[in-house]
Parts: sequence; structure tokens; C-alpha cells
Amino acid sequence: MTTTTPVRPNLGRDTWNVLTRELKPVVRDPFTLIFSLVQPLVFLGLFAPLLVGQSDDPAATLQWFVPGVLAMIVLFGTGAVGSNLQYEMMTGSHERTLVAPLSRASLLIGRALKEIAPIVVQALIIVGIALPFGFRANPVGLVLGLALLAVFGIGLGSLSYALALQTKDREWLFWGVQQTLIFPLMILSGMLLPLSEGPGWMRVAATVNPLTWVVEAERALLAGDLGAIEVLWGWIAALVLAAIGLFVGIRAMRRSS
Repeated sequence: MTTTTPVRPNLGRDTWNVLTRELKPVVRDPFTLIFSLVQPLVFLGLFAPLLVGQSDDPAATLQWFVPGVLAMIVLFGTGAVGSNLQYEMMTGSHERTLVAPLSRASLLIGRALKEIAPIVVQALIIVGIALPFGFRANPVGLVLGLALLAVFGIGLGSLSYALALQTKDREWLFWGVQQTLIFPLMILSGMLLPLSEGPGWMRVAATVNPLTWVVEAERALLAGDLGAIEVLWGWIAALVLAAIGLFVGIRAMRRSS
């Protein structure tokens, strides 16, 4: 009589398997990446000209505005990924995954790491579109900026998955919480309009918004000011959010049933 040795969960191997599984739909249907760029492109095409029209240096305005659009890609993209997991829970796919011999932590980490690919591809498309209009990006700063956005996206995506696990099949609750948080974060980050002339309470609120520091770091990096203090604070904000997001997300995944 032969016996089979049960497959034991392995965090590294299982994370890779989950990552490749999550990337397959993206590779098979890359149009979804382009479609998700509609909102950032609308802001770039319709909002940027308003700022450029009020400036004596259109190129400088794009240098200020485009990094904010890159941060917007992460905010709207990774902030909504929990809806995919919510759909899996409603169809029973997530329940079948939970009984597989996989590390529970890998189910969250693999999904969170998957968000890096769309972030990088979409950000490069936006930069490529902006280049003919006078925008310039320092090559080293661009690479570091993409890495910063990826770390921030991992944290935000993990929190989105945690929210989906908590709301389960209540889509209205997921989107209600998500929309309530996303737009204040966007406005209070200064990605669309400078907050220097805003009321005092708004400037104070912006200082505790992690997205504010990520946006400022992106502006410094893409301009080539790699040693700016904003870069340091941007990395601190992104790393702290990633740590919190992964902790909360993994904990929610382990408690999932």
C-alpha cells in the first residue's frame, strides 16, 4: 500500500503560485490595463490644460501635475482591487482556495504583489503620453518613483483586500467605504491642486495623509532631485502603509472562512 505525503504550505512557493495565478488574467486580457487608464487620462487631458493655461511655464506645470496622475493610478487601481476578491467570495472560488494546501498569508501577499505589474505598465504609458508635451523625467528618478508607487500600491491593495474580506458579499458596503476614503485622500494629497493657498485645517490634514508625501516624493524623483527630504518622507509613508496593509490583510485572510 502506498501513501502520499501531504503538501505542506510554504510561504515563498505559495506566494509565487498565487502571484502567477493572479497575473494570468492580466496577461490574457491586457485591454483591462488600458481601460483602467481612462480616468487618469481624462484628468491629464482635461484638467492639466486648465493649469497650463494659468502658468507662464507649461512644461513646469506638467512636471508638477504628471507625478500626481501617476499616484492617482495607484490610488484608484489598487484601492478597488478588493472587489475582485469579493466577487470570488460570492462565486465560491475563494472558499475553494482556502481549503487548498496553501499558506493563508500567501493568498494575500501574492495578490498584493500582483498589483506591481499594472502600476508599472500604466505609469510608463502616462509618462510616454506626456513626453511630447514637454514633460521630462529623470531616468533614475523614474525607476525609483515606480518602485515607490509599487510599495505604496502593495499597502493600499492589501487594505482593499482586507476590506473585501470584512464586507464579504455586501458590495454596497465595500464601495461605500472605499469611495468615502478615496476622494478625501486624493483631494488632501495636493495631486490635482496645490494646497498652499488652502485653509489651515486642510494643510494640517494633508500632513497626516500618507499619499501627500508619496506625491511630493514622486515630484522630486521625476525632477531628478533624488536627495530631497520629500523623497525620504515618501518612502517612510509608503513603507509604513505597506507594513500596516500586509499585517491587516494577512490577519483578515487567516481569519477568513
